[in-house]
Amino acid sequence: MVTTPSAVKSDIVQSWMRESAADVRLNADHLTQLDSAIGDGDHGINMNRGFEAVGKALAAQDATLAPGRLLVVAGKTLVSTVGGASGPLWGSFFRAAGRSLGDEPSPDGAALQEALAAGVAAVRDLGAAGPGDKTMVDALEPAVEAMGAALAGGEAVAIALDRGAAAAEAGARATVPLQARKGRASYLGERSIGHEDPGAASAALILRALARAAG
Repeated sequence: MVTTPSAVKSDIVQSWMRESAADVRLNADHLTQLDSAIGDGDHGINMNRGFEAVGKALAAQDATLAPGRLLVVAGKTLVSTVGGASGPLWGSFFRAAGRSLGDEPSPDGAALQEALAAGVAAVRDLGAAGPGDKTMVDALEPAVEAMGAALAGGEAVAIALDRGAAAAEAGARATVPLQARKGRASYLGERSIGHEDPGAASAALILRALARAAG
Protein backbone atom coordinates (compact mmCIF):
# COMPACT_ATOMS: atom_id res chain seq x y z
CA MET A 1 0.00 0.00 0.00
CA VAL A 2 1.40 3.40 -1.06
CA THR A 3 0.87 6.24 1.37
CA THR A 4 0.94 9.90 0.44
CA PRO A 5 2.25 12.60 2.76
CA SER A 6 -0.17 14.67 4.82
CA ALA A 7 2.51 17.30 5.43
CA VAL A 8 4.87 19.18 3.16
CA LYS A 9 8.46 18.70 4.23
CA SER A 10 11.69 20.04 2.82
CA ASP A 11 12.28 16.98 0.63
CA ILE A 12 8.98 17.63 -1.16
CA VAL A 13 9.99 21.23 -1.91
CA GLN A 14 13.35 20.02 -3.21
CA SER A 15 11.55 17.46 -5.37
CA TRP A 16 9.10 20.13 -6.56
CA MET A 17 11.90 22.34 -7.78
CA ARG A 18 13.68 19.41 -9.49
CA GLU A 19 10.47 18.34 -11.20
CA SER A 20 9.79 21.93 -12.24
CA ALA A 21 13.27 22.28 -13.69
CA ALA A 22 12.87 19.04 -15.63
CA ASP A 23 9.47 20.03 -17.03
CA VAL A 24 10.60 23.53 -17.96
CA ARG A 25 13.68 22.13 -19.67
CA LEU A 26 11.60 19.57 -21.59
CA ASN A 27 9.07 22.22 -22.67
CA ALA A 28 11.46 25.15 -23.14
CA ASP A 29 11.07 25.20 -26.92
CA HIS A 30 7.28 25.05 -26.66
CA LEU A 31 7.22 27.90 -24.14
CA THR A 32 9.48 29.95 -26.39
CA GLN A 33 7.20 29.28 -29.36
CA LEU A 34 4.20 30.49 -27.37
CA ASP A 35 6.12 33.59 -26.34
CA SER A 36 7.31 34.23 -29.89
CA ALA A 37 3.69 34.60 -30.96
CA ILE A 38 2.70 37.26 -28.40
CA GLY A 39 5.81 38.22 -26.44
CA ASP A 40 9.57 38.59 -26.64
CA GLY A 41 10.25 34.98 -27.61
CA ASP A 42 12.51 34.20 -24.65
CA HIS A 43 10.19 32.75 -22.00
CA GLY A 44 11.37 29.17 -22.32
CA ILE A 45 15.03 30.17 -22.33
CA ASN A 46 14.64 32.42 -19.31
CA MET A 47 12.59 29.95 -17.27
CA ASN A 48 14.99 27.13 -18.05
CA ARG A 49 17.94 29.20 -16.91
CA GLY A 50 16.11 30.25 -13.76
CA PHE A 51 15.08 26.80 -12.60
CA GLU A 52 18.50 25.37 -13.31
CA ALA A 53 19.85 28.05 -11.00
CA VAL A 54 17.20 27.22 -8.39
CA GLY A 55 18.29 23.59 -8.41
CA LYS A 56 21.88 24.57 -7.73
CA ALA A 57 20.89 27.07 -5.05
CA LEU A 58 18.71 24.59 -3.16
CA ALA A 59 21.28 21.82 -3.43
CA ALA A 60 23.65 24.08 -1.49
CA GLN A 61 21.21 24.60 1.38
CA ASP A 62 21.24 22.82 4.74
CA ALA A 63 19.08 19.71 4.60
CA THR A 64 17.25 20.85 7.75
CA LEU A 65 16.11 24.17 6.25
CA ALA A 66 12.33 24.56 6.55
CA PRO A 67 10.17 24.29 3.40
CA GLY A 68 9.25 27.97 3.60
CA ARG A 69 12.88 29.01 3.74
CA LEU A 70 13.65 26.89 0.68
CA LEU A 71 10.87 28.63 -1.23
CA VAL A 72 12.28 32.02 -0.28
CA VAL A 73 15.69 30.94 -1.62
CA ALA A 74 14.00 29.77 -4.83
CA GLY A 75 12.22 33.09 -5.21
CA LYS A 76 15.36 35.14 -4.68
CA THR A 77 17.21 32.99 -7.19
CA LEU A 78 14.55 33.42 -9.85
CA VAL A 79 14.57 37.20 -9.41
CA SER A 80 18.31 37.29 -10.02
CA THR A 81 18.43 34.86 -12.97
CA VAL A 82 15.20 35.10 -14.98
CA GLY A 83 14.87 37.97 -17.40
CA GLY A 84 11.79 39.96 -18.30
CA ALA A 85 8.71 40.06 -16.12
CA SER A 86 8.82 36.37 -15.20
CA GLY A 87 11.72 36.71 -12.76
CA PRO A 88 10.09 39.30 -10.50
CA LEU A 89 6.69 37.62 -10.77
CA TRP A 90 7.84 34.11 -9.92
CA GLY A 91 10.25 35.51 -7.37
CA SER A 92 7.36 37.29 -5.67
CA PHE A 93 5.25 34.14 -5.83
CA PHE A 94 7.78 31.88 -4.14
CA ARG A 95 8.98 34.44 -1.62
CA ALA A 96 5.42 35.23 -0.52
CA ALA A 97 4.59 31.53 -0.30
CA GLY A 98 7.76 30.89 1.67
CA ARG A 99 7.10 33.73 4.09
CA SER A 100 3.60 32.39 4.63
CA LEU A 101 5.00 28.97 5.62
CA GLY A 102 7.70 30.53 7.78
CA ASP A 103 9.85 28.16 9.82
CA GLU A 104 7.26 25.40 10.19
CA PRO A 105 9.12 22.14 9.41
CA SER A 106 6.05 20.17 8.32
CA PRO A 107 3.21 22.45 7.19
CA ASP A 108 -0.06 20.70 6.39
CA GLY A 109 -2.18 20.96 3.27
CA ALA A 110 -4.18 23.92 4.54
CA ALA A 111 -0.98 25.84 5.28
CA LEU A 112 0.36 25.03 1.82
CA GLN A 113 -2.86 26.19 0.18
CA GLU A 114 -2.69 29.43 2.15
CA ALA A 115 0.94 29.86 1.11
CA LEU A 116 0.12 29.36 -2.56
CA ALA A 117 -2.74 31.84 -2.21
CA ALA A 118 -0.29 34.34 -0.72
CA GLY A 119 1.94 33.75 -3.73
CA VAL A 120 -0.90 34.43 -6.14
CA ALA A 121 -1.80 37.61 -4.25
CA ALA A 122 1.81 38.78 -4.57
CA VAL A 123 1.75 38.12 -8.31
CA ARG A 124 -1.52 40.00 -8.70
CA ASP A 125 -0.19 42.95 -6.72
CA LEU A 126 3.04 43.17 -8.69
CA GLY A 127 1.56 42.59 -12.13
CA ALA A 128 -1.75 44.37 -11.49
CA ALA A 129 -3.40 41.44 -13.27
CA GLY A 130 -6.54 39.49 -12.53
CA PRO A 131 -8.44 36.55 -14.00
CA GLY A 132 -9.18 37.02 -17.69
CA ASP A 133 -6.22 39.30 -18.36
CA LYS A 134 -4.36 36.46 -20.17
CA THR A 135 -1.48 36.05 -17.72
CA MET A 136 -0.11 33.43 -15.33
CA VAL A 137 -2.89 34.43 -12.92
CA ASP A 138 -5.35 32.60 -15.18
CA ALA A 139 -3.60 29.35 -14.28
CA LEU A 140 -2.56 30.09 -10.71
CA GLU A 141 -5.80 31.40 -9.26
CA PRO A 142 -8.09 28.53 -10.31
CA ALA A 143 -5.44 26.08 -9.12
CA VAL A 144 -5.42 27.53 -5.61
CA GLU A 145 -9.22 27.65 -5.54
CA ALA A 146 -9.50 24.02 -6.68
CA MET A 147 -6.98 22.90 -4.10
CA GLY A 148 -8.84 24.73 -1.35
CA ALA A 149 -12.16 23.20 -2.39
CA ALA A 150 -10.66 19.71 -2.40
CA LEU A 151 -9.13 20.13 1.04
CA ALA A 152 -12.40 21.54 2.38
CA GLY A 153 -14.11 18.42 1.04
CA GLY A 154 -11.79 16.20 3.03
CA GLU A 155 -9.45 15.15 0.21
CA ALA A 156 -5.82 14.25 0.91
CA VAL A 157 -3.10 16.76 0.10
CA ALA A 158 -1.91 14.80 -2.94
CA ILE A 159 -5.44 14.67 -4.39
CA ALA A 160 -5.96 18.37 -3.71
CA LEU A 161 -2.72 19.21 -5.49
CA ASP A 162 -3.71 17.05 -8.45
CA ARG A 163 -7.02 18.92 -8.65
CA GLY A 164 -5.13 22.18 -8.48
CA ALA A 165 -2.77 21.15 -11.27
CA ALA A 166 -5.69 20.11 -13.47
CA ALA A 167 -7.36 23.48 -12.86
CA ALA A 168 -4.13 25.27 -13.77
CA GLU A 169 -3.88 23.32 -17.02
CA ALA A 170 -7.50 24.15 -17.87
CA GLY A 171 -6.86 27.78 -16.97
CA ALA A 172 -3.85 27.94 -19.27
CA ARG A 173 -5.84 26.47 -22.17
CA ALA A 174 -8.63 28.95 -21.47
CA THR A 175 -6.26 31.86 -22.23
CA VAL A 176 -6.26 30.97 -25.94
CA PRO A 177 -9.44 32.90 -26.88
CA LEU A 178 -8.68 35.82 -24.57
CA GLN A 179 -7.32 39.20 -25.58
CA ALA A 180 -4.34 40.15 -23.48
CA ARG A 181 -4.89 43.11 -21.18
CA LYS A 182 -1.56 43.07 -19.35
CA GLY A 183 2.09 42.68 -20.20
CA ARG A 184 3.91 42.65 -23.52
CA ALA A 185 1.10 40.72 -25.22
CA SER A 186 -1.39 43.52 -24.51
CA TYR A 187 0.38 45.70 -27.09
CA LEU A 188 -0.91 43.34 -29.80
CA GLY A 189 -4.55 44.02 -29.02
CA GLU A 190 -6.83 41.60 -30.88
CA ARG A 191 -3.83 39.87 -32.45
CA SER A 192 -3.15 38.26 -29.06
CA ILE A 193 -6.37 36.26 -29.44
CA GLY A 194 -5.86 32.64 -30.46
CA HIS A 195 -2.61 32.07 -28.60
CA GLU A 196 -2.02 30.40 -25.24
CA ASP A 197 -0.34 32.65 -22.73
CA PRO A 198 3.23 31.42 -22.11
CA GLY A 199 3.18 32.51 -18.46
CA ALA A 200 0.00 30.54 -17.81
CA ALA A 201 1.50 27.55 -19.62
CA SER A 202 4.64 27.55 -17.48
CA ALA A 203 2.54 28.04 -14.33
CA ALA A 204 0.58 24.91 -15.22
CA LEU A 205 3.84 22.98 -15.62
CA ILE A 206 5.10 24.13 -12.24
CA LEU A 207 1.88 23.23 -10.42
CA ARG A 208 1.77 19.83 -12.08
CA ALA A 209 5.36 19.33 -10.89
CA LEU A 210 4.20 20.09 -7.34
CA ALA A 211 1.44 17.51 -7.61
CA ARG A 212 3.93 14.88 -8.73
CA ALA A 213 6.38 15.78 -5.98
CA ALA A 214 3.73 15.29 -3.31
CA GLY A 215 2.04 12.30 -4.94
